[in-house]
Amino acid sequence: MNRKRLTIARQRAGKRGFRCRRPRLLKAVDFFCGAGGMSYGLAKAGIKVLAGIDCDGSCRETYERNNKPAKFIQKDVGKLSPQWLGKELNISKHDDRLIFVACSPCQFWSKINTDKKKNRESAFLLPEFERFVDWFRPAFVIIENVPGMSKKRASLLPQFRRFLRERKYSFKQDIINSNFHGVPQNRLRYLLIATRLADSIHLPAPTAKRFVVRDFLGERNGFPSIPAGHQDSTQFLHTAASLSAANLKRVRRTRVDGGTRQSWKDDPQLQIPAYKQKDEIFRDVYARMFWDRAAPTITTRFNSFSNGRFGHPEENRAISLREGATLQTFPKRYIFVGTNQGTIARQIGNAVPPALAKCIGRHLLRVKKMSKSQSCRSKKPRHN
Repeated sequence: MNRKRLTIARQRAGKRGFRCRRPRLLKAVDFFCGAGGMSYGLAKAGIKVLAGIDCDGSCRETYERNNKPAKFIQKDVGKLSPQWLGKELNISKHDDRLIFVACSPCQFWSKINTDKKKNRESAFLLPEFERFVDWFRPAFVIIENVPGMSKKRASLLPQFRRFLRERKYSFKQDIINSNFHGVPQNRLRYLLIATRLADSIHLPAPTAKRFVVRDFLGERNGFPSIPAGHQDSTQFLHTAASLSAANLKRVRRTRVDGGTRQSWKDDPQLQIPAYKQKDEIFRDVYARMFWDRAAPTITTRFNSFSNGRFGHPEENRAISLREGATLQTFPKRYIFVGTNQGTIARQIGNAVPPALAKCIGRHLLRVKKMSKSQSCRSKKPRHN
């Protein structure tokens, strides 16, 4: 462009006043990333994920194979310094594009009967995450966990919320059902979103569609019928756990499409002594999913028929590894790497559903765009 044209262009721009540039991409660091469900969903929303951090090396290959170019940092957050992280990821303090996410291990806070002593060490990681928020003061902070984290007396959330207020963050929190955000599960989660870019913030609005099992599983969705014990050696991992002879009889006797152990409670050879005359307790154990309802929460034991309502709606087996991943909204091309079925099931069950993460990411992009627009309007020159 010659000098005369450049001068005319500048004059026209001046007449139009101050013009906002397109909002730049947000970027995120995913603390306690696991297999990468949150990272994957944020990336699909259009957010640049810089890294996932987790001390569990068994997640590394799964994370790296599906979330490039994000780094996998295998370190204990409690032993990690903000200064080191800043240099490693080239991030700085008070960056208005930066998101910090914490989806720390949830077994200690869960209602599910797990070894609380074993999980206690990972239950109180929030103060460690707080150190990084305090040092960098990112634009956004996300906390996602089981509802128990917000309800139990030992929770450190009240302290963390006080910290956010003292650092001038506004935040919104609630117990949400992931089924309202593109996930075919009744998966209740505690969600907190905080920002220092606005005086108030809200959580993502529910989507219009409520997905059910039929929308994701079955032959029409790419899942051929298989028996219990089927081993899929491909990366698709349509692998189903084996069943004992007794459990195979039980699942065959269980009514299709939502049946429970009530189908065989009066058979002395099949009834389980612990549940005899106790029909009202643990009613989902040894039960099938319903085709036209949302699935139950996919846990780390979802591939076990005896650990919840994880029976296939009509086939005589528990759902496969890939079916569980699909109900978690991982795409079928997502590659899971582990030493055995249990390791992979834990990766899948512990993950944040990517569809939920994508909803959160899109919501943050809208909030960022609004804050940018308000900033632009405040900077617009006044003509006397």
